[in-house]
Amino acid sequence: MTTIARYLVAPLVLLAMAACSNPEKTGRFLIDPPASGAQVPNRLGTAELKDVSLPEYASGQEVAWQTADGAVRSNPDNLWADNPQRGFTLALARAISDISGATVIGEPWPLAEPPQRRLEVRVEKALAQADGVFRLTGRYFVSDEGYGTGGANHARSFDISVPLASDQPGAVAQALSQAIGQLAGQIATLSGPGQTIATRNRAPADPFALF
Repeated sequence: MTTIARYLVAPLVLLAMAACSNPEKTGRFLIDPPASGAQVPNRLGTAELKDVSLPEYASGQEVAWQTADGAVRSNPDNLWADNPQRGFTLALARAISDISGATVIGEPWPLAEPPQRRLEVRVEKALAQADGVFRLTGRYFVSDEGYGTGGANHARSFDISVPLASDQPGAVAQALSQAIGQLAGQIATLSGPGQTIATRNRAPADPFALF
């Protein structure tokens, strides 16, 4: 390549690099707490929500979606505005609190008095599917603190589908928010269409009991 050609190519390369690094081309999308739905009785009291467990593709910074060939893809131009695990956890805790009046706070628990219950959510799928539906599936667990309380421990599966308004990342964020709202309603009422397992804590043996 001649010297003149190098001088001509160099500015073009710099312009291309500048275009690729233009921050205005990067969209950042929020995981907003959903709008409060119908109010339900407070069945949880105070509860600590552990960080929600997400699949790897849903825990990354890029907004993921499924294409017609079944692949899960993403684009560095479309990012979540916050860490997805943190955003999901905070939105779910707020939604449960808003619809039930319970005090649900993401871990670590910040109050002096311990929570009455602990919540755990393990998401198996959180994906904008190729069929135009956002699917949120997994299991949630509600455990009572301490022994001898007589309270039940619940394990229940969930399978939530929300239609996507479009194939744009903003629609994915909106559908995720709606799905979180539906999940919050199920957890707040200890309900949902999935299978339920309920157990009870066993009181520890009394060392002073007579044999």
